[in-house]
Amino acid sequence: MVKFGIIGTNWITEKFLDGAAQVEDFQVTAVYSRTEEKARAFAQKHKAEYTYTDLQAFAASDAFDAVYIASPNSLHAEQAIECMERGKHVMVEKSIASNSREVERMIETAKRNGVLLMEALKTMFLPNFQAVQDNLEKIGTVRRYFASYCQYSSRYDAYKEGTVLNAFNPAFSNGSLMDIGVYCIYPMVTLFGTPERVTASGLMLDSGVDGQGSALFDYPQLNGAVMYSKIADSFLPSEIQGEKGSILVDNINTPTRVEIKYKDGTSEDVSRPQVENGMFYEAAAFVELVKQGKTESDICTFERSLETARVLEEIRKQSGIHFPADEQ
Repeated sequence: MVKFGIIGTNWITEKFLDGAAQVEDFQVTAVYSRTEEKARAFAQKHKAEYTYTDLQAFAASDAFDAVYIASPNSLHAEQAIECMERGKHVMVEKSIASNSREVERMIETAKRNGVLLMEALKTMFLPNFQAVQDNLEKIGTVRRYFASYCQYSSRYDAYKEGTVLNAFNPAFSNGSLMDIGVYCIYPMVTLFGTPERVTASGLMLDSGVDGQGSALFDYPQLNGAVMYSKIADSFLPSEIQGEKGSILVDNINTPTRVEIKYKDGTSEDVSRPQVENGMFYEAAAFVELVKQGKTESDICTFERSLETARVLEEIRKQSGIHFPADEQ
């Protein structure tokens, strides 16, 4: 049994715990929140015995072995490092940190303390993303990667009414790129490595974050293009184009249908069964790594998280997105 402490009492944590409940050796034993009321309510709901409002006391607790962090992005590095310094394994929601400098510090801390650190980028662990990887050679030499994730945020309505919630607040290292654009970029880095050149632009909101954006990527033999938005919806599939055919992916963040369209007009459905709550797979993978004594995922590797963070940083630079965390 791997005992977990939880940081972040929000809807994404609820969804994660719903998926993790299907993992045999997963157990929640402790909850950290800045307010005692939230900590107690969340702990009671999920049958966790211990609650904390002090990060240092939480990290030093012997009530759990590993931590799931789903706080705002700007808090990830501080909280993860504090927990890893105390010997805890850490699973951090995407985006893993505000910038690449923080990611480097987190990786160094994990290595020095001999603990597991993993970015929780759920797409990477889904059977249908694995189907993309396993069937990529069927389309021959890849020439283009296109990914789209545009989803109108319910929090944008509050923003338009004058209330800036965390999702649109640069103090928390948030915005369209960091929240959902990463779902387009991390798979690209996983499949094809780091691009040689990035060209990006974003539509900035008055609060100082991007409401939407797009980016182009140059590789030696292929081009990449992504678009992402929290202020408009899109229903386009994502596509990987090769010389022999194309792989169509219905949703790049949570692929459920993967189809190959060959240039001869035939098609092949290579989709795989997967449970409805895809966060089950990342939870199961993390627990298994802990049980095996591993200190790095071979799927969400240190290098992929770091290279993705550097790509996100370059996009932010070109789009004019600056976070207070960049000055620290």
